[in-house]
Amino acid sequence: MGYIDIISEKTGFFVSRKPFTLESGSELPEVTVAYRTWGALNRERNNVVLVCHALTGSADADVWWEGLFGEGKAFDDTKDFIICSNVLGSCYGTTGPLSPNPLTGRPYGPGFPYVTIRDMVKLQRLLLDELGIEQVKLVVGASLGGMQVLEWGCMFPDRVRALMPMGVSGRHSAWCIAQSEAQRQAIVADRDWNGGWYEPGSPPGKGLAAARMMAMCSYRSFENFQDRFGREKKNEDLFQAESYLRYQGEKLVGRFDANTYMTLTRAMDSHDLSRGRGDYMQVLSSVTVPVEILSITSDILYPKEEQEELARYMPDASIRYLHEPYGHDAFLILVDKVSGMVKEFLQAIEAKDSTAA
Repeated sequence: MGYIDIISEKTGFFVSRKPFTLESGSELPEVTVAYRTWGALNRERNNVVLVCHALTGSADADVWWEGLFGEGKAFDDTKDFIICSNVLGSCYGTTGPLSPNPLTGRPYGPGFPYVTIRDMVKLQRLLLDELGIEQVKLVVGASLGGMQVLEWGCMFPDRVRALMPMGVSGRHSAWCIAQSEAQRQAIVADRDWNGGWYEPGSPPGKGLAAARMMAMCSYRSFENFQDRFGREKKNEDLFQAESYLRYQGEKLVGRFDANTYMTLTRAMDSHDLSRGRGDYMQVLSSVTVPVEILSITSDILYPKEEQEELARYMPDASIRYLHEPYGHDAFLILVDKVSGMVKEFLQAIEAKDSTAA
């Protein structure tokens, strides 16, 4: 299975032939955005929920967050118009390292320009403009998706009515940056990584597989690994924990691109709501959009203290907790609980709007 095979036949594509200027000052001659929608816009065009995906996700939110979709659940297409777009720099249909550079006709590859979370949000806004959407009821997402959610509150607060970031901080910590760099160096150190590409016929993506294995150790918790694998063995020479990590590494290599992985992890490292805006606490206090923060207490990548900091300084913020042992990935595992929390927040937004009317 290749990258194109992952993209749903239901995916829509928006192509802008106008140059897209990045935060760095670099310019993409044109941009394509892959996106999915569910449900229909109401007469007032104000029933929009924007879903932002994590690092290796795609626009197909009903696949990787399936448990949140359906009547009576968080993303109910009988009442809301749900949108999820693939982020800038990805390999699932939106312009990224695998895309052909219109100026050369060849894929950008390792020459794809540096992008930030703010560039991703700017492109999302361009898509919403194309769809004629001026107001979003809720922007929701976790990890990389949560970074986009928070930037919506800083960049375009007049376009959003509420935010729900999950498992994320207001700025990428030294701990997270170090994790990302170690994973990138695993890719670069791969002897089959030739000038930014894996050559045809070479062992496929050993460096990318190793990077994924490293990441998986930070996506789960000590308790989860211990309970799930302990010291059990797959066979005489292989522990169950080793087998699990190798499987996860090989699985990602089959569906993801190494240059994309490097592009998106660098973008995550750029995440800092205060960058170029002033004092961090003051920037947080300037986010007046209603915010509900979901914190995963066993998350070793984004510890709960970082979410509590957001809740403490953002003036209209509340915080909820997932007290479960699964680590960072709990937002993908405990879908019933997450769905219930998102649904309750949506109901609170609607009740507030009804009272104001």
